[in-house]
Amino acid sequence: MNLTTIPSGLPLYTAVLDLSYNEIVRLRAEWTPVKLLKLHNLLLSHNGLQFLSSEAFLYVKHLRYLDLSSNNLRLLDEFIFEPLVNLEVLLLYNNQISQIDRSAFIGMISLQKLYLSQNQISRFPLELVKEKSRLEKLSLLDVSSNKIKILPIDELQVLPAWIKNGLYFHNNPLLCHCDLYTLLAHWYIRKLNSAVDFKGDYTCILPGPQKTQVGVFDLSDDHMNCSTFKEADEEAFLEQRLILSCDTKHRNMLKTWMMPGNVVVTPGSNQTAKVLPDGSLQISSIRNDDSGTYTCFAMSEVFNETIYVVLKVHNFTMNGGGETLNTAYTTLVGCLASVVLVLMYLYLTPCRCFCCPNKGKARGEDSIHSSMLSVTPTHDDPALKAELNRHVAFIDSKELQGQNGKLNPNGEEDDGDLDAEAGSLMKGKRKKSVAESISSVFSDTPMVV
Repeated sequence: MNLTTIPSGLPLYTAVLDLSYNEIVRLRAEWTPVKLLKLHNLLLSHNGLQFLSSEAFLYVKHLRYLDLSSNNLRLLDEFIFEPLVNLEVLLLYNNQISQIDRSAFIGMISLQKLYLSQNQISRFPLELVKEKSRLEKLSLLDVSSNKIKILPIDELQVLPAWIKNGLYFHNNPLLCHCDLYTLLAHWYIRKLNSAVDFKGDYTCILPGPQKTQVGVFDLSDDHMNCSTFKEADEEAFLEQRLILSCDTKHRNMLKTWMMPGNVVVTPGSNQTAKVLPDGSLQISSIRNDDSGTYTCFAMSEVFNETIYVVLKVHNFTMNGGGETLNTAYTTLVGCLASVVLVLMYLYLTPCRCFCCPNKGKARGEDSIHSSMLSVTPTHDDPALKAELNRHVAFIDSKELQGQNGKLNPNGEEDDGDLDAEAGSLMKGKRKKSVAESISSVFSDTPMVV
């Protein structure tokens, strides 16, 4: 039979209506003049269907299964499926859908599975899965084999595991980047069905004019050298409050926690850890001995799951770490300042005669800091000038003993004084005249010879 319209006069007790493989191209509002309260399955696939009236489902609000696949639908208008509050499965794959109004699926509070694959969709319908606008019971969303190039990676990463487990977007012309690889690698490590079942079908387009298509899971090896992903452990600081999530692949599971040392968390005990209503584990004040592996046992009637969380506790508080860092910087600055001061002391030592910078030294000094001895004669004899203008790095000890800070104005040494002073030094005694001559070097009073 090649029906072009839906037969009228359907029995009120109709529960399943299969009109597949016909030529019904328009589903009008008046296709049924009466409410079909018993109808729960409606199949309209392979009809070449092009139009859906906004009032097409007013009289079939008890539908639980609707098959509109393999037709020629191009857009989904606003609130088109709003009357279907009991619908659980909606099949829209293999159409020509390119536009989906953001309010098209509002009101479908019972929808669990939505198939949108093999269409012309270019925008990922994030409103169906994100926190404040998602359909609460939706556990499977298939947007594979469309024209989606960019995914909202950050939003997908924070979704609960039970949503990610049924989120399929393979066979799309996605643009290659390492965030995409990290996302899918994480899902694969968690053994999520969406990543495990179609691992080889997740492909992407490399940047460049050639538009080369490669596997997303190959980006870490041959193409973009993305960092290999590993499941991250939890880290905490002393006295911090921490919540460990038991992120299971199925929702509404009974969850039990076991702490390090095989200690089961029981309600009403004096333990610092307690299980929250959503199944997460809250540790009120972290201590050093809280480090270790925490185990979450999730159970349901048909499925069991075990999740391990490794906790590493740092041996300081969150604020203490900053104080330690500030102390280290302060110590480093202090060390550098000390080095600078030592260098200034060694190489920039001020002159002893800072109070008389314009007065030249008339006599030689027997100081170990002296690096130059310049003796200027009182007359202009060139030969004697050349003889007395000597530059030495160190002063001979014999000359120090004989001269003792005094110079003969005539350029000649007093042999008598030299012998007398030498003799007294050898006996370990210092003459008064020697002490006076030494003190005269550092005196501001001119020396008269």
